[in-house]
Amino acid sequence: MPPSLTTLTPEFVPIDLPTALRLAGVQNPDVLYARQLVVEAVAQRQLAAAQFLPSLNGGMNYDNHTGVLQQSNGNILSLNRASIYVGAGANAIAAGTVGVPGIVLSGNPADLVYNYLRSRQMVAARDFNNIAVRNQVFLRVTQAYCDLLLAEGMRAVNMQARRNARELARLTANYAKLGQGRPADANRAATELARLEADFQAAEWEIYASSGRLAALLNLDPSTRLHPTDAWIVPQELVPSPIPLGQLVALGLVQRPELGERRTLIREALLALDQQRLLPFSPTFLLGFSAGGMGGGSNLVSPVFGGFGGRTDLDAMAFWTLKNLGIGNLASINLARADAQARNYEWISVLDQVRAEIAQSYARMHARYAQISTLEFAVRSGIDGFASDLNLAEEGERGVRPIEVLNSLELLERSQKNYLMAIIDYNRSQFELYVALGQPPADTLARPVPTAGVVPRGDKMPGPDDPIIPPDINQPVRGPMAPVGAVPPPSARPVVSTSAVQSVSSSSLARSR
Repeated sequence: MPPSLTTLTPEFVPIDLPTALRLAGVQNPDVLYARQLVVEAVAQRQLAAAQFLPSLNGGMNYDNHTGVLQQSNGNILSLNRASIYVGAGANAIAAGTVGVPGIVLSGNPADLVYNYLRSRQMVAARDFNNIAVRNQVFLRVTQAYCDLLLAEGMRAVNMQARRNARELARLTANYAKLGQGRPADANRAATELARLEADFQAAEWEIYASSGRLAALLNLDPSTRLHPTDAWIVPQELVPSPIPLGQLVALGLVQRPELGERRTLIREALLALDQQRLLPFSPTFLLGFSAGGMGGGSNLVSPVFGGFGGRTDLDAMAFWTLKNLGIGNLASINLARADAQARNYEWISVLDQVRAEIAQSYARMHARYAQISTLEFAVRSGIDGFASDLNLAEEGERGVRPIEVLNSLELLERSQKNYLMAIIDYNRSQFELYVALGQPPADTLARPVPTAGVVPRGDKMPGPDDPIIPPDINQPVRGPMAPVGAVPPPSARPVVSTSAVQSVSSSSLARSR
């Protein structure tokens, strides 16, 4: 069977994880929307603070009346009059005050003060929400990038397995032609080769799909093929393994922005409750001052239109309100109390979710790390076993048929894919745990370098002037042993090549500490 041609286009855009995260920070619409909500909350806070300042009104009005008027004593007058006012304010008619004061300050003190305090809490809540959205978007970008790495790695594994399967199919076909093997064996090898060809094609299409998902998160053209620049897939340790789960949970409860958002929303709801309780005792007031020029006249005085001069008006009033005989106030208080209680339950729900996410990511991280060394051994054994069986089959050793190598090929392919998925899943769990902790700063995760097992008990740590004495590898290390069930910190980083998964050697190991 001729090898299937690659479906990947030669044009691609190289990208690494830091670049993807930077692009997400400036182009992802969810991140930009969350930032705009912060801008909106800041504007609302400014508007609430501005309510403590008076408003300015400047204008004029002209009033003309023709016909009868009734005096306060009941007398009817036939009156034609007119007046004009220009200055600070408007609607100055007859002997009344200026209807629209030039400088006016009105409202309810409880509303003014508490609306401002609540707006401050909303700004803080939007800030926390902005950080939470950014963290989740960065996590989705990281997961999409891991998907792309996994797809590239799977393609490399399938490419090598396909090449080995092609050699195996050639040997079984030659054995069948020479009468040294069964035609059924050649058919089995050809079937395995066809399966690997299909897996290779599926892996290439998965690269396109993973690239499209990552491009969508970065607000890029989904037809653009993104190609990771990572030459090796290595475990990424963001959260040091020696930190106990209890400390991580405590750190997450302090750092998670979702919990900070819920706490500020609870404070906002409690302020709203205090506002409704105080509202019946807080008066609604109005302070107004106007100054301008006014003139006019009527048919009963002389001149008909004149007498222009200046006038000033100062108005002050206050009144208390019981909404709907007080029943409306009571309902508003109950509504605010129920809202505060609901916010509290929301906080508890998020609290449980945060603790569950940290515990799950922690367990998944350690489980995957424990699998990495086991699967690394499986890959080494699979490489040695397949190479040995293939050499014996090629040399025509008695008792070894090429079809017997098929099982070694399948085991090697499976172990390589499991090894690759274990490393990728370990990285996912590290990123998930880091986000579940609220992306804490590095100093909160720093831990002293462990010395247990490095320096014998009773000995001091060597200083900079002490001679360096190489350890005796034939002597056991003296020191306390790790408790049963404890997972030691990673001491070596196994790696998987995204270009070809051929062997796992000591040169492909990087020290984690």
